Amino acid sequence: MITFARTALVAASLLLLAAPAAQADEFAIKLKPGDGAEVTQGQCAACHSLDYIQMNSPFPKRAVWEAEVNKMIKIFGATIEDKDAKAIIDYLAKNYGS
Repeated sequence: MITFARTALVAASLLLLAAPAAQADEFAIKLKPGDGAEVTQGQCAACHSLDYIQMNSPFPKRAVWEAEVNKMIKIFGATIEDKDAKAIIDYLAKNYGS
């Protein structure tokens, strides 16, 4: 019984140690520089990967980005202030829109 518990503890420890190494191979998503980039990165990355922005662009027009930001706030409960929401929408429309 003690041997099984010790083996399980060692296995769990090894998995925890391996997790950061697995993440180290992932590349960092960098948003295009511009007004609103910092607030966009800070607010959006708080809940999901920034690759969603890159995957969805350059297709959305401003109205689509506005709808997406509003969905994050109203449906998913993102705590984004109005001024930050406007900055995010402006940034996305200018840098990741059609």
